[in-house]
Amino acid sequence: MKIIEIEGGRQLSGTIRVSGAKNATVALIPAAILTDEEATICNVPEITDTDALCDILKILNVKVNRSTESLVINTKDMKNVSIEEEYSKKLRASYYFMGALLGKYKKVEMYFPGGCSIGARPINLHLKGFEALGATITNEKNKYIVEAKELKGANIYLDFASVGATINIMLAAVRAKGKTIIDNAAKEPEIVNVATFLNNMGAKIQGAGTSTIKIEGVDHLHKCFHEVIPDRIEAGTYIIIGALCGNPLKIDNVIPEHVDALISKLEELGINMEVGLDYVTVLNSPEILKATNIKTAVFPGFATDLQQPFTVLLTQAEGRSKVTETIFENRFMHIPYLKALGADITIKNQTATIDGPTKLKGTEVVATDLRAGAAMVAAGLKAEGKTTITNAEHILRGYEQIIEKLTAVGAKIRIKEI
Repeated sequence: MKIIEIEGGRQLSGTIRVSGAKNATVALIPAAILTDEEATICNVPEITDTDALCDILKILNVKVNRSTESLVINTKDMKNVSIEEEYSKKLRASYYFMGALLGKYKKVEMYFPGGCSIGARPINLHLKGFEALGATITNEKNKYIVEAKELKGANIYLDFASVGATINIMLAAVRAKGKTIIDNAAKEPEIVNVATFLNNMGAKIQGAGTSTIKIEGVDHLHKCFHEVIPDRIEAGTYIIIGALCGNPLKIDNVIPEHVDALISKLEELGINMEVGLDYVTVLNSPEILKATNIKTAVFPGFATDLQQPFTVLLTQAEGRSKVTETIFENRFMHIPYLKALGADITIKNQTATIDGPTKLKGTEVVATDLRAGAAMVAAGLKAEGKTTITNAEHILRGYEQIIEKLTAVGAKIRIKEI
């Protein structure tokens, strides 16, 4: 097991450069197998989720060449084989191979995906979309067999604007016969990034980033070169850390429009920032932060992935703040550990009430999932004394070189194996 140790209470200054987006990368890698040739993806973060997906590519006999920040994926000798549980359970995004393999071969066999335990995350919307395209689905002891004689375009309405379902249906539909329309599609920037990648390979997708996506099926996808967008969740996490400890802290390689909801809430708190074309600099925090309320929502609302780190910041605001989680029911697993650090938080239903400000003091805490782990890092940097974070593997799934980036701006942080 890996642990992270932090000596907190230090001011951070300098520049942190944001890496490629995890939530785009984990969809782009499975999407690459839809070509019959070669795809090059650059600005790929070196995180364990990337490694896990590359392991699945190798099982499918896909050649993967990796150099600094880039992947070259060659599908010339690819084989459609079953993806076993030991590989699918490593991350939630393994399910994108369902849509990609179904789209390319009209058949896929794989086990139910894994990932963080942040609540019920069924794949029924994905499967409903596959069925609408003409596939039949069999579930044998947690193994899904999805197959079709032919995939035909269809009108598909999503009951919830799910990012995963939107992308997975898109992957299956790009090589289907005729036109597919996805209504109530998710609008996240990562979806636009994936659609751009597919279009660069010869797909015909319109409307990505809106609630209606139209896909005209094609027979063949060719080689292409593509760049991963900057990670808006990593950017938001470091901006929040800057609000806690920055003096000043510049977050570079940011698309500010992707973190508008966060920036708006930071302004309500009273954080002083400079927002440029591709950066956000947290200049300083006032002595008294103003309490505020947030409610998570699908993009462009306040991201559920930033709720946990933002809760840490609210412990330093004067008065009562409320955080309402609408996306995942288990997204408050970081709260007991924030309380152990000294926070005054109560939970009722899906709302956390934070009374502040409270002084945080270092102790041993647990990274229960990826973003809870990011929250523990933020809290440890603010807390007085030593904070030890166990289960740090969760953090490494989504934050490239987090130890090195924070050390470079003055944090006293290290990772070790026990």
